Amino acid sequence: MTAFPWLTILIFLPLIGAAAVFAVKDTSARIIALAVAVADLLISLPLWWLFDASSSHMQFVESAVWISSHSINYRLGLDGISLPLVLMTTVLMPLCILISWHSIESRVQSFMAMLLIMEGAMIGVFSALDFVLFYVFWEAMLIPMYLLIGVWGGPNRLYAAIKFFLYTLAGSVLLLVAILVLYFQGGHTFDILQLSQGVYSKSLQFWLFLAFFAAFAVKVPMFPFHTWLPDAHVEAPTAGSVILASVLLKMGAYGFVRFSLPMLPDASRAFTPLMVILSIVAIIYGAYMALAQADLKKLIAYSSVSHMGFVTLGLFMFNIQGIEGAVMQMVNHGITTGGLFLCVGVIYERTHSRQIADNIGLTKPMPRYATFLVIFALSSLGLPGTNSFVGEFMVLAGTFLWSKIATACASLGIILAAAYLLWMVQRVAFGVPAPHMLQKLRDVNLREMVTLVPLVVLIFVIGLFPNPMLTRMHPSVEKVLARIFPSAPEQPSTVSKVDPFLPVMNDKASTSKLAFSREPNNVSDSLASRRSREPRGEAGFTSTEQENRP
Repeated sequence: MTAFPWLTILIFLPLIGAAAVFAVKDTSARIIALAVAVADLLISLPLWWLFDASSSHMQFVESAVWISSHSINYRLGLDGISLPLVLMTTVLMPLCILISWHSIESRVQSFMAMLLIMEGAMIGVFSALDFVLFYVFWEAMLIPMYLLIGVWGGPNRLYAAIKFFLYTLAGSVLLLVAILVLYFQGGHTFDILQLSQGVYSKSLQFWLFLAFFAAFAVKVPMFPFHTWLPDAHVEAPTAGSVILASVLLKMGAYGFVRFSLPMLPDASRAFTPLMVILSIVAIIYGAYMALAQADLKKLIAYSSVSHMGFVTLGLFMFNIQGIEGAVMQMVNHGITTGGLFLCVGVIYERTHSRQIADNIGLTKPMPRYATFLVIFALSSLGLPGTNSFVGEFMVLAGTFLWSKIATACASLGIILAAAYLLWMVQRVAFGVPAPHMLQKLRDVNLREMVTLVPLVVLIFVIGLFPNPMLTRMHPSVEKVLARIFPSAPEQPSTVSKVDPFLPVMNDKASTSKLAFSREPNNVSDSLASRRSREPRGEAGFTSTEQENRP
């Protein structure tokens, strides 16, 4: 247990700030919200250096009894998987407030309060170690995001908000059912770490995986549960789009790696072919749809479907490269796509249009803006030296160990990403501006520079020096893999041996070549195993070694 309540402060400081903004006027509300978000960021930064990169255990743990009669606790903690996601959240929130400084003119106090409530809830999701606490934070994000879209969104905001609400709520109901089943089958506890150590029957895992899949696949979103995303992005204000793409989508992938993989290893292995197919379809489908878009926000929205396909693909490769690459890509996508949505918000404030045809030829009148746009676009397509290259390369390396055909299919997404992003940059940055738009095209100001520069710095820092992040997540990823492929038989847990759940999964589906550590994948391994089987002569050498002796 940590002596200082780092995570409690990170969660409740934004909630206190949300209450404070209602007591002041609009201008003061902006200042208070920004001050609270910056304070939350400064408090979170020491966690990066205080974190023990050699440990796979939860750190900064805080625990207190909440509802003792049902073993519900207020329990928080971070490991190498959740730490970068918490830091990404605290970095993005001040930028969302800055980009909304002038674009939001009505109900400013309420808008800033919704952003701060969202921040507290998102940090809570990534740090909760009790299932009830996790579910409370998971649902607490739903209403603020619904209001951000429905109140401050575009012309079709009500349709987009209701669609977002219904999709997410449907998945949340099944998530609650799965949590209750785990409570009764896992020893009457909501402790996430304890439930992760349980051994559950294959048929129970089958149904629990489907329930988790319904909740997390909608959130990612995976194909074919993605249809709410383009509408929500197009209608949401800029800050809402940034939060949605950069943080909310990651919660679905986080649910897979935190719950589905370690708690339901047999079901996860059995469903791997389906997850791989859906991920590759999302990669290619999202990229093709992005090619057809004339609206900048829709283009980025469909690119998110494609890029998040790499995340789910890497998670279900069940090797170090795939899972670490997926977690890296979660962070990288949040930074890069957040930057692209910020760029769309900047130009929308000037031209009041998101159509590519209305925003062309910006290099000459807006050179600094064009520079930012090109950097974010090149990062999004995975240019070497940028952050996205690291994540996508590791995911493809992990996929190659599982299937070369799947790797080739997934690689098409990178080629298509280069096509739709470079074509967008060619028109927006290097076209000929419309004469009636020239007077509106003023370059980015100081506030917008402060908003965009931190993300550019992170793109190159992570792209050139990924090792600090990989070092911190490595023990935690190894712990997840140890649950999927235990080296020794697990001891029986408190899980009931009575199995009322049907159908029973086929054992053959759960035994496939998923872990690269279980079979030789390089020439040296094959040669070593072949030489070990050769007969040895009098001097102790094999025939091959005897021939090669001088």
